[in-house]
Amino acid sequence: MFKNPLLEEWSAGRATLNGWLASPCMSTAEVMAHAGWDSLTIDMQHGLADYQTAVAMLTAIATTDVVPLARVPWMDEGIVMRMLDAGCLGVICPMVNSQDEAARLATACRYPPNGRRSYGPIRAALLSGSDYWRHANREVLSIAMIETREALDALDSILDVEELSGVYIGPADLSLALGCEPTFDQEAPIVEDAIEHIITTTKARGKYVGVHNLTPAYARRRAEIGADFVSVSSDLRLMSAAAKAAVAEFHGHGPKHSPPPDDSAASY
Repeated sequence: MFKNPLLEEWSAGRATLNGWLASPCMSTAEVMAHAGWDSLTIDMQHGLADYQTAVAMLTAIATTDVVPLARVPWMDEGIVMRMLDAGCLGVICPMVNSQDEAARLATACRYPPNGRRSYGPIRAALLSGSDYWRHANREVLSIAMIETREALDALDSILDVEELSGVYIGPADLSLALGCEPTFDQEAPIVEDAIEHIITTTKARGKYVGVHNLTPAYARRRAEIGADFVSVSSDLRLMSAAAKAAVAEFHGHGPKHSPPPDDSAASY
C-alpha cells in the first residue's frame, strides 16, 4: 500500500514546503528534488514543460522521496488523468470558478465509484505498486486554484465538492481580479484579506489549502495562519537571483549574499 507523505504531514498539523518547476529541464528538476523540498510542482500552465518533458522531469524527481505534483494548463480531464498516470500524486488546476468546475476536476482524479478517472496508471503503478488503484482515491490530491472574484464568491460551494482535496491560492491573478497590481508577498490589503479568508474558510471546512509566495518569510507567515502547503518562488527565479548576485559581487557592487528572488524574472 502506498501513502502520500503530504497527507501524513498535514494530518499531523505540519505545513509542507513546495518547490515550483517552471523550467522544462530534467536536470533542473533533479537538482531541485535533491534540495530538500517536501514536494515539487511541474508548472504546465505558465511554465515551459509539455507532457513528454514533464514525464522526464517526473523520472528525475523519482530519484528522491519528494512528492511530485503538476499544475495542468486548464480544466481538461485528459491531461489531468495523463499526469496522474505518469506518476503525479496530485494535480493543481488553474482558474476553477464554480462548483461544477471543481467537481469536474475532483472526479477526474478519482476512480469509480467516486469519480470517472479512466484506469491505466502506466507509470503510477510502477512507482506505487500493483495495488495503486486500491488506494489512489484516498492518496491522490485534487486541488482547485482560487484566483478570481468568481471563485471567491463561489468558495463555499466549491468546498462543498466532497472529492475535492483542497484549494491553492494564486496571488497574482487574485490581485488582478480585485483590481490591484499582480504582485507577490506585498499584496494590497484587499488581497491579503482575501488570502486570509480563503485559508481560514478552507481550514474550517476540513480541506487543505496552499498558497504561492515569493520569499520564505511570507511562506512561513502563511503557514502560521493555517496554510498546509506553501510554495516559494520557482527554479527560474531562484537561478536568476543567484546569478545576478554572483555577477554583482564579482563586480564589487551589490550584496555579498543572494537577494530575494526578482519578482520580474518569471510569471506564475
